[in-house]
Amino acid sequence: MIFDNFPKVSPAGMTARVFLAFLATAGLFYVNIMPTIVDGLIQALGFSNQQAGAVASANVYGAAAGALLIVFLIRHINWRFAALLFLAVLISIDLASLYVVAPKALVAIRFLHGFVGGMLVGTGFSVIARTVQPDRTFGVLLFVQFGLGGLGVMFIPGLVPEFGTSILFLSLVAFSSVTLLMLPFLPAYEVKPQGLGKDGPQVIRWLPLAMTLFAVFLFQAANMGLYAFIIGLGEFYGLTQDYITNVLGISAWLGLVGAGLVILISDRFGYFKTLIVGIGLTLVANWALMYSDIPLVFLAANALVGITWAYSISYLLGLASRFDSTGQMAALGGFASKMGLASGPAVAAMIMGETNYQLIIWVAVGALLLATMTIILPSLSQDRHSVRIAARLSTDQ
Repeated sequence: MIFDNFPKVSPAGMTARVFLAFLATAGLFYVNIMPTIVDGLIQALGFSNQQAGAVASANVYGAAAGALLIVFLIRHINWRFAALLFLAVLISIDLASLYVVAPKALVAIRFLHGFVGGMLVGTGFSVIARTVQPDRTFGVLLFVQFGLGGLGVMFIPGLVPEFGTSILFLSLVAFSSVTLLMLPFLPAYEVKPQGLGKDGPQVIRWLPLAMTLFAVFLFQAANMGLYAFIIGLGEFYGLTQDYITNVLGISAWLGLVGAGLVILISDRFGYFKTLIVGIGLTLVANWALMYSDIPLVFLAANALVGITWAYSISYLLGLASRFDSTGQMAALGGFASKMGLASGPAVAAMIMGETNYQLIIWVAVGALLLATMTIILPSLSQDRHSVRIAARLSTDQ
């Protein structure tokens, strides 16, 4: 096999975590530069808010469909060959997107891109779930996403007037190409025998799993519904584009702090305390955007969202990955995440009209409040389960 001819990085090492982070990001990197893409379509191609939002949502709805399909396939495919195929197709579609300027045609082709990308991300999530301490690997994933996303939202908007939408899609081509070079060096991460989980014999707890997936959906929808239109929101409150893009870049880089905390802390404090604090602070930060006419408040709110978004979603996805050993539940968590990321901009575009930004802020706050309530039972359930497993292992020794 072609992959056998390459040396492999250590399965539990930091290099492997970084490579897996790129693999799980490549199919959905456009989400990390979503404000840039939405604003670029509006500025360069003259799309309306609704048309640009439809393109963004189509991309992520396609990803959700692809992520759902891969849930049923992941145990039966060679994931490295599948990832190779997915990356090649993504690069081809991004190059084709350079020549599409009609809104409906772009919606169609970006849905296809999302579908393939969703299968790639679901594959990456399932492999991450097979690693030691998947929460930590998800932290590295968010570290990569927010770090490179910060560069994108800071520098790409200034290039759109000169290069048009081509700069948007070429940046995606570059990311996929780098990931393609990393793929051969990843180990196989074989599926463990059925019924053996990371914590011993495993029975999937369906109720807490379903509640976790719903919380993932709400959390992602709330944040992306605002984030996709954050440039327009800032301009509505009287802020300049230079100030807004600098704030977004700084905020994305501050997401590195949240991801870094996950890497350092891992599961030391359990899921309940971690998620209640993380989602609660995200709620406060989104509510503070009501006062975006004060530049310092806009900066502080986005900075806090940057930190807590990366921090909280790492643990939410990590919690979903605890429910089986094959990675299927982690892939299902990826599906819930993408449905949220797609639904947020779609709902926001429908209810905001041209300038009703306060309404989408309140909707986001309500969704985050519901997510906080929803995650209580599954996080407590997993914490108690971990304590029981630890006690059993201690007794056996």
